[in-house]
Amino acid sequence: MCLGIPMQIQEIDGFVARCEAKGVERDVSLFMMQDETPAVGDFVVVHVGYAIQKITPQEARTAWELYDQMLAGEA
Repeated sequence: MCLGIPMQIQEIDGFVARCEAKGVERDVSLFMMQDETPAVGDFVVVHVGYAIQKITPQEARTAWELYDQMLAGEA
């Protein structure tokens, strides 16, 4: 199974964005989002280092709530 991780864009430099989720920061490629114009503050779904789509803040919160529930179930 593949998961996309919701992250918020903190900085953009060309086709690379510095994104953050739950205190973890990563450099993410924006190459696959050339048809959209992501901006600082936007939420994106990140899969294997690539932002693949923009999402709303509510969609990001909902995804993290589900991921937290799944992780709690493993304990």
